[in-house]
Amino acid sequence: MKKGETLWTKEQCILTLNLYSKIPFGQMHRTNPEVKELAELIGRVPSAVARKLGNFASLDPKLQERGIKGLPNTSKLDKEVWKEFMQDWDNQYMESEYVLAKKKNTTIEKLYKVDLDKYKQREGRDSVKMVKVRLDQEIFRGVVLSNFNNQCCFTGITLVDLIVASHIATWRDDSKNRLNPKNGLALNALHDKAFDKYLITVTEDLKIKIASKFYNYKDIQSIKQNFIDYDGKDIIAPQKFDPDAAFLRIHNDKFAKKSSLISD
Repeated sequence: MKKGETLWTKEQCILTLNLYSKIPFGQMHRTNPEVKELAELIGRVPSAVARKLGNFASLDPKLQERGIKGLPNTSKLDKEVWKEFMQDWDNQYMESEYVLAKKKNTTIEKLYKVDLDKYKQREGRDSVKMVKVRLDQEIFRGVVLSNFNNQCCFTGITLVDLIVASHIATWRDDSKNRLNPKNGLALNALHDKAFDKYLITVTEDLKIKIASKFYNYKDIQSIKQNFIDYDGKDIIAPQKFDPDAAFLRIHNDKFAKKSSLISD
């Protein structure tokens, strides 16, 4: 440690990893406004935050797979915080969001622009539940779209208004990974609907697979262009967090059962 430098606190590391999950690797530099904002919040200079983001990148297996090494000299605390997030993403990430909101002297609801007045007419418990669901949706959308560089991982569409953060394993299937970016795909609205109905899936080797039913309509141009032409193709690779094989297996199994029941 250089003269005059202070050790990073766990809170500072947590907030930096929070930012790491929200921005693409190529934006993790000291001139990024989000890096500057975090630096001011936690009492660090932007270059120090950028270096810490690089330290976390060195721990990311997805970046290692792409040949991106990140920065060396990760600390014991860096590894500890990374491990805690990876083992219990939903709780750790949500806690980091509350810490961030407190640092900004606001609430997490205001941070995500959740209109609380909209839910006031509901009974107390229902109101709290609906607010949490809305927050979860907004938080999940943010990390998933960032992971896929704000584009549909099937088509490459970059019009964000048309892109949905799709859960691979549904909320009912896995209540502990509702915010986990490894449980998400960025899909355009059409393919999101087909994915939700188990008419299309993504295999464990990250290839698109469509229901055989679509081939009964191969002469319809829109079916051919939007489904048949994508069958067997690779999805556009995520920036950091690969879809988890366990979540994909859950969806693949339901896709297989759905396909076996379909008859025309």
